[in-house]
Amino acid sequence: MRHARGYRRLNRTHEHRKALFANMAGSLIEHEQIKTTLPKAKELRPIIEKLITLAKRGDLHARRQAASQLKQDQYVAKLFDVLGARYKDRQGGYVRVLKAGFRYGDMAPMAIIEFVDRDTSAKGAADRARVEAESAAAE
Repeated sequence: MRHARGYRRLNRTHEHRKALFANMAGSLIEHEQIKTTLPKAKELRPIIEKLITLAKRGDLHARRQAASQLKQDQYVAKLFDVLGARYKDRQGGYVRVLKAGFRYGDMAPMAIIEFVDRDTSAKGAADRARVEAESAAAE
């Protein structure tokens, strides 16, 4: 029986799992849609929903709490400036998990996790800006 086992361990240590979800939450905040395995997506959902709730609060203590969970300050800035304002009137349910078939190599169930009302131009925007900057520097 699995009483009082509140999360999936994903065959990782506590530190590895904490780093994994910090990286995944940052990627989701940056791109607003990522593709991962279904168990990871289901575990990421409550983490990112709590971060959005902190962003809706918007005070300094909430910003510091979010910064302790995320790796980079740019993710905290986007979380509080863009996403907190976007979901200000929403009472929860900020992300959705969509099943996306099975991975070719090992048949792992895949999923797409994305923000509801996401900005479709945010995905890959950093890569496009980097390529444009490199081409401008080459000229």
